[in-house]
Amino acid sequence: MVPLKSPHLKERREDIPLLSDYFLEKASRISNLPKKTLSEDAIAAMQSYEWPGNVRQLRNVIEWLLIMCPDVGNEISSSMLPREVFSSTPAAITPEMNTDIMSMKLREAREVFEKQYLSAQINRFGGNISRTASFIGMERSALHRKLKSLEVVNGVSESEEKISA
Repeated sequence: MVPLKSPHLKERREDIPLLSDYFLEKASRISNLPKKTLSEDAIAAMQSYEWPGNVRQLRNVIEWLLIMCPDVGNEISSSMLPREVFSSTPAAITPEMNTDIMSMKLREAREVFEKQYLSAQINRFGGNISRTASFIGMERSALHRKLKSLEVVNGVSESEEKISA
């Protein structure tokens, strides 16, 4: 007997698009439904989700999407994802109106959005600052300065860190 260590899906977020495509293909073939694709926003939301059920949960979500979204065309957007996956996306970048932000001055709202956006992107890329910087179109050093100015550490703002402690 040889023990195998398989990483959790949240540690391999870059595999989510490939695994999702595989599960979409397989489920479509088995159920005799047309194959669908995931939009960029759906992939981003899925990559920012923690996946406590690991790959099995991802497969179940994909199968659920095929059943629950049969008439949406060929592309599945983030708003069609199950509530637990969709609601893991920071509130400021979801299509729903965030009333807290609406009561803020532009400077404060921009800071809240930047914190949430950067936290979500850092989580999406598993804490890898270089990949995050490349994706969002910033220099790595500029991203470090921005994270420091916003008090974001490891994808979590320091104010959120104090609350959870």
